[in-house]
Amino acid sequence: MLLGIVMAASKNHNQMPAHAHILLVGFVVSFIYALCHKLWLNNISNTLAKLQFYAHQIGAFVMLLSLFLLYGNMATPATLDPILAVSSILVWIGIILMALLFMRNKTT
Repeated sequence: MLLGIVMAASKNHNQMPAHAHILLVGFVVSFIYALCHKLWLNNISNTLAKLQFYAHQIGAFVMLLSLFLLYGNMATPATLDPILAVSSILVWIGIILMALLFMRNKTT
């Protein structure tokens, strides 16, 4: 939210894509995962759940930091593209692991 306030105050909206990803991937998706764990997965704490958590959180953090650097013109796309690719794959792995958690929970 601070980034949004800074963009509004400065009238410089170059960071809008990074801001949107921070809110969606960093907050909304994390919040949905927390609700899923609390409401449907009974707060399970097995290795798969921990792997899902860390895959999403690490991938999201690296992605958001890289997007901030990219849209702030603090690093080149050539430098950040591989980092963004790996972090995006980590976030995607988090999604797949959440689906697996639901499938495993349904059978028990």
